[in-house]
Order: sequence, then C-alpha cells, then structure tokens
Amino acid sequence: MDSALILSALLMGIVEGLTEFLPISSTGHLILLGELLGFQAPPGKVFEICIQLGAILAVVIVFRRTLLDLALKAWRPGPQRYYATNLILAFLPAMVIGATLHGTITRLLFSPFVVSVALIVGGIAIIAIERWRPDPTIRSIPEIGPLGALIIGFGQALAMIPGTSRSGATIITALLLGVERRAAAEFSFVLAIPTMVAATAYSLFKARHELDFSGLSLVAIGFAAAFVVALLVVRWLMGVIARIGFTPFGWYRIALGTLMLVLLAAG
Repeated sequence: MDSALILSALLMGIVEGLTEFLPISSTGHLILLGELLGFQAPPGKVFEICIQLGAILAVVIVFRRTLLDLALKAWRPGPQRYYATNLILAFLPAMVIGATLHGTITRLLFSPFVVSVALIVGGIAIIAIERWRPDPTIRSIPEIGPLGALIIGFGQALAMIPGTSRSGATIITALLLGVERRAAAEFSFVLAIPTMVAATAYSLFKARHELDFSGLSLVAIGFAAAFVVALLVVRWLMGVIARIGFTPFGWYRIALGTLMLVLLAAG
C-alpha cells in the first residue's frame, strides 16, 4: 500500500480524535486537512463514518460508569431519570432538523470557505460568551431541566453548518444558560453518543447503495488513531476545563480560520 495513503489515513484519524470533542469543529478540520493532503478516502463514506465511530467508542469508555448508571436507574424517580430525560430532549432537535436538512446542508455548505468563516465566527462567540456569560447556577446535568435541555439541543443543531463544532455549539449554549463548565462539557460529550450514532446510521443508510469496503486497512488505521487520541483528549479536557476555560479554543479557531482564508485567497 502507498505509504502516503497510510500517513494520510493516520493523520485524518488523529485529527478526528483531537477535534471531535473540542470546540473547534472536527468536520471543518477534516475538510481542510483533506483538501491540503489531497486525500482520497475509500468510497461510500466508509472511512469518514468509521473514524467517527472510533471517537464515539472513546467517549463510551470514558463515561461507561455514567452510562451504566443511567441504564440501571433511569427507570425510576431520581437524578438519573432527569439526566436521561435531558439527554433525550437535547437530542431531538438535531435528529429532526438533521433528517430534514442533511442533504441540503451537505450539498451547499461543505466547502473550505464556509468552514473558515464558521471557525472565525464561532471563535468570536466563544471568547465573548466566556467573558460575559452569567455566573453558573447549574452544577449538574440533572439540574438543567427540560426547557434548558431543549434549548441546548437547538444549539447543537447549529453544528450542522461545517466549521461550527457540535461540542462548541452545545457547550456555548449551556454556558449561556448558566451551566457550570465541567457539567456543560460532560453533557456535550455524553450527548454526542446518541447524536453521532444516529448521524452515522443515517449516513450509512443514505449511502447503502454505494458502500464499498475496499481499503479496509486505511479504515482500520483511521479508526484506531481516532479512538486512541479521542480517549486521551476527553480525559484531559474533563480534568482541566474548569481551570483553563474555553477562551484558548476561541483564539485558535480565529487564527486557523483566518489562515485558511488567506491561503484560499492566495490560491
């Protein structure tokens, strides 16, 4: 196999793992990196879908105790039921809007220019909200409440615009509602599980007639890289987010988006 293809698959997997759960847009980074590398993934979107599954698996492992607790206790009154209810309500907007507009958004907005602009706008929003957000009054996910969960779900739906960042949109909306940083990050990560599984299943269904499992070794490389890196990133972020906040990610987005616009203009 071509060593350049192997390196490209490895880099794409690493970038997926690094960016999926940080508020900097994994889709945007993959579009930009794919353009820079000229990477031709295996057809039928198998590659992109599988490396995303690697990142999902990492979150499942990190939050396995929380997920097991929800599975065992959400059926009776208590904080686990509120937690599960909030997850369901926050998932619904992305499910409905995604199923309705997925094709249109993919056709019209998946371009390096849109990604670059969205990175800059999202970065400005993160910095502004971190500076002027209300004091946290919600310290845990069960406290968010049905209305708050639904609002966060609509925030997540904005991430269908490439470059916006699913985790970034979710976390920013939660911060605006007065959710404490760590709880906002955890809710974003756990909410990613049903959201990304549903999006993956939908993509597989839409591409069912063109699926081609050639290049499985490239898929395996990307999957493994995304899984390992996402595992490290999620654990690191949960440990430091209360201390560092999200402002550094906002500046990073602005710098990257600006650089890409310059390169696009020069090209």
